[in-house]
Amino acid sequence: MSNHLMNTYAALPVAFERGEGAWLWDEKGKRYLDAISGLGVCALGHAHPEVTRVISDQAGKLIHTANLVRIPWQEKLADALTEITGMDRVFVANSGTEAIECALKITRIIGHQRGFDKPGVIVMENSFHGRSLAALSATGSRKVQAGFEPLVSGFLRVPFADSEAVAKIADRSNEVVAVLVEPIQGEAGVKVPETGYLETLRVICDEQGWLLIFDEIQSGLCRTGKWYAHQHENVQPDMLTTAKALANGVPIGACVARGAAADAFSPGRHGSTFGGNPLASRTACTVLDIMQSEDLNARVEQMGERMFGAFRSRLQDHPGVQDIRGRGLMIGIELNQDVNHLKTVALDQGLLLNVTSNNVIRLLPPLIIDQAQAEQIVDTVCKLIESLE
Repeated sequence: MSNHLMNTYAALPVAFERGEGAWLWDEKGKRYLDAISGLGVCALGHAHPEVTRVISDQAGKLIHTANLVRIPWQEKLADALTEITGMDRVFVANSGTEAIECALKITRIIGHQRGFDKPGVIVMENSFHGRSLAALSATGSRKVQAGFEPLVSGFLRVPFADSEAVAKIADRSNEVVAVLVEPIQGEAGVKVPETGYLETLRVICDEQGWLLIFDEIQSGLCRTGKWYAHQHENVQPDMLTTAKALANGVPIGACVARGAAADAFSPGRHGSTFGGNPLASRTACTVLDIMQSEDLNARVEQMGERMFGAFRSRLQDHPGVQDIRGRGLMIGIELNQDVNHLKTVALDQGLLLNVTSNNVIRLLPPLIIDQAQAEQIVDTVCKLIESLE
């Protein structure tokens, strides 16, 4: 283990050498079932044959050109994302954090156009939007923010899933430009708001002339059984951020916008050296094509129902289980105690899982898992929980 990496990750005691589908193999040849998929990134599993072929083919032709010239694959990706979302324009970046930065910069531009000296954005408690200064300032976690003060100003925080709190800000603040919200809070422990919450936010934003921004970096791209989680309520945002699964591991992110938000930038106002290069963009186009051709949304909805049903059947009477929640293959099991140690215990049993908020087992398996793999995840996780004192 190298001592030359900065101390930013508390890594598990394992290193993987190769992967195939939902499986990973470590340096000693031990096989693990992946229930994290790189924190929701490798939605099509590891070493997907078509994704691998496209990356290899494109790398042999052209990896990168600056955005000083047209990039046809980036244009095709923008066409695909606007068709999926019903929106107008796309900025292609390298990560979810960069997509959030793009959305926040657009709110500043529009706010200043409206004559606001200090344009504000309403954000949610316990949210997570990234680790750049603006993104972590928008994030509702002191753990993420601590030590990086002074934070970027202009964020007004309210409880998640509380539309009345948003409406109250409308009564007392006249410089709000937007509301930024995750349709499902992932890092906070897979928290799903009641049906109607997003629709109510849309109504408030329309009444106030605010932009509505959905952070779908974790909940998007078929993870919940829709292209994006907000589509379960058929509510249209003004901006949407997407990343993680978009290129199945090749770094990429995008901010998708419509209306005034889509037209806010002019040349020179924003940019990215690597964003939307031919390799990343072509890979993303391939991923979207596979998701559509294999009807992953239907598969995820069906598999998610089976896994939720199995978890509830096994754990409904367990005294330590507080809640089983989520949507599709975005699953959170809340316990009444700190269960961080289960990550290592699970690893010993050949399962890679994650714990967030200290007491929520978060499962984000590849969307291509089969029934036997889903049953193995359920059985292993239930046995881990049943072993708790």
